[in-house]
Amino acid sequence: MKRYIILAATACLAITASCSKFLEEDMRSSFTPETIYASTLGFEVGSAGLYSIARSEYNTWGEEGAFIHNGACPYEALQVGTDLCDAKPGGDGSLIPFAQLTLNSQTQFVKTYWQWAYNLIGSANELLIYAAKNTNWDKPSDKAVFTAEARFFRAYAYRYLIYLYGDVPWVETIQNPFVLSFTRTPRSEVLGHIIDDFKYASENLPENPDGVKDGKLTRWAAYHYLSEMYLLQKDYQKAHDAAQAVIDSKMFELTTAHYGVNKKGTIAGDPYSDMFLENNQNRSAGNKEAVWVMQFQYEYQKAGGGTPSDDWTRRAWNPMYFNINGFTLSDEYGGRGLAQIIPMKWWMGTNGTNATGDNGNGIFDAGDMRNSEYNIKRTWLYNNEAEKSLYGKQCNITDATWSQGTLFPAITKFFYGKKDNLSMTGGYKDRMRIRLPETYFLLAEACLGLNDAQGAADAVNVVRRRAKVPNVDAVNMDLDFLLDERIRELCGEEVRRFTLIRTGKLIERVKKYNAAQKDIIKEQFLLWPIPQTIIDANRDVEFPQNPGY
Repeated sequence: MKRYIILAATACLAITASCSKFLEEDMRSSFTPETIYASTLGFEVGSAGLYSIARSEYNTWGEEGAFIHNGACPYEALQVGTDLCDAKPGGDGSLIPFAQLTLNSQTQFVKTYWQWAYNLIGSANELLIYAAKNTNWDKPSDKAVFTAEARFFRAYAYRYLIYLYGDVPWVETIQNPFVLSFTRTPRSEVLGHIIDDFKYASENLPENPDGVKDGKLTRWAAYHYLSEMYLLQKDYQKAHDAAQAVIDSKMFELTTAHYGVNKKGTIAGDPYSDMFLENNQNRSAGNKEAVWVMQFQYEYQKAGGGTPSDDWTRRAWNPMYFNINGFTLSDEYGGRGLAQIIPMKWWMGTNGTNATGDNGNGIFDAGDMRNSEYNIKRTWLYNNEAEKSLYGKQCNITDATWSQGTLFPAITKFFYGKKDNLSMTGGYKDRMRIRLPETYFLLAEACLGLNDAQGAADAVNVVRRRAKVPNVDAVNMDLDFLLDERIRELCGEEVRRFTLIRTGKLIERVKKYNAAQKDIIKEQFLLWPIPQTIIDANRDVEFPQNPGY
């Protein structure tokens, strides 16, 4: 909640570090919000800072550009502790509290997500204050567009806060001097403000995604999140209409053919796997399915192109196959993963390996494109030529290799490797933050809320037809089928915890599918605790903790 200097301006200050003290002080006095936010160019700098903070959720280890750091990728804490994946035994300690439900008010990511969200909110509020004052715009529409971006990101941050903490302070201005008497605004009230912000963004952000730079927001991303927030509010008709607006815009379509870097089909794969090839995420590459793409790279090993830890997701989901005799690091096998989170067998299946409890293809129908070898790597061949007796033979996935993270069916959408740097940490691919299938799933969720099972089935079947699997009928179309379908299509892309919280299914499905938590999950864990540092700092007014912590 404190005041933050815009990131780009801070970078400019760093350039002057080698100059004289006099010059450095002069430069520092020049870069203030008043001087930055004095033209359209200044607001472009501020806007870039908002995008940077938003994508830093996927950073780790404190390298350049990383805001959330010194542990696993924070996003992983929103995947473990659900029906989707486990944390590796003896793995990254920052994930264990969420996998074993031992989190408390001092747990790392409990604090970090709060700080990250209010950092983004404070920066958005600062831009909003100066946008209201500024009169020097290049175009008459600039004020509304930058205001819409700031309100989008403020809503985006508060979306995390109400899912994770419940009642949180609603702040819409810069607190100066610093306030020590914040109170917790009721979650329902904050949700109303979030909806207002997303509504403004849906009315004032650019309409045509072909008319903006890659990664820049359009109104359709706001409509998508507006639908989700209406679902959280249980206003199913408005949620339906907002999702339908994205679909009816005709601006987006499901990928059904090779395109971009694989336009000629020379890379083995299918239309689904094509979307996750490097440089195939953006609209400029021909991707018409992505509604919003976070920009993580421009070019590998180019100045300004990001850092190896900008997106840690590959290391989260990929097995440590290279620790098995007969394997060596390979870009074709996704590079150097850490298996920090491991998919559960109930949905992944084991596809005929000798693992105990084999259930074939899990929740995937035969022939499901999303379960092809291009999208889930189930067959692992020894690749170390020095081990001649093993080379080229198949290595079986076993209970031991699965549970310890050395070998399991791996989701290839997170593969990332470079032959000249096989031990690199993260990845440089841009991240599709919203894809059209998720909008269809929001529409289906709204239809179920309206008791329209046929409408829900129709929405889901649009996605299933692309996957080459049979339609689901209205009789079998329920919330659990929808939640399974979200895994099939969006595993690792959606924030699984948020989906289960919103649908009221977290406890039920954890009890059913999560062996580590089925006997300990309870209502308390629907929310995280308030960070102790926040309670302690709010000295002038009592700041109550969430129940059970």
